[in-house]
Amino acid sequence: MKIISTNIGEKKEIDWKGKTVTTGIFKYSVDAPIFLDTEDVKGDTICDRKHHGGIDQAVYGYSLKHYDFFKKLHPNLDWQLGMFGENLTLDDLDETSIHVGDTYRVGDVILEVTKSRQPCMTLGVRFNDMKIVKQFWNTNFCGVYFKVLQTGFVKTGDVFEQVKSCPENPTIAEIYEAKRVSKGV
Repeated sequence: MKIISTNIGEKKEIDWKGKTVTTGIFKYSVDAPIFLDTEDVKGDTICDRKHHGGIDQAVYGYSLKHYDFFKKLHPNLDWQLGMFGENLTLDDLDETSIHVGDTYRVGDVILEVTKSRQPCMTLGVRFNDMKIVKQFWNTNFCGVYFKVLQTGFVKTGDVFEQVKSCPENPTIAEIYEAKRVSKGV
């Protein structure tokens, strides 16, 4: 896996059907290296600390290959990297082969795979279409949350080097599927 884009966002207030939604999901690609800290990415706004950020969700990675699937469903959007709210857009992240506990060195950082993302209403706000939430649930293209074991900088072009493999643990796709079933989606 290689970093194609590093993405951060600012606090944004959106009027969604008469209700103000405050979110940090509107990420944009940056040229400078970004600092991955223990509970978040420096310079990236997290508005809902109950569901985002923290030790086990410090960094969110998403695969560039998944964009093609969703571009067909939403062809009229202004597609940009960071569209799914990810901090790291990776060239080829495969949730069916990444296990909880797998650990990677990238840039100055050591990251450990912790969990899958669960799509929420703010993804629908970002896409200006709530259909994306169900479409997202109906794939295994959930992306990966990472815990930061060693803080530091990463940049576009940095390559993930696996330093620990945990094949005895479930894959991110298996965890995501179990959540989907439990939610009845």
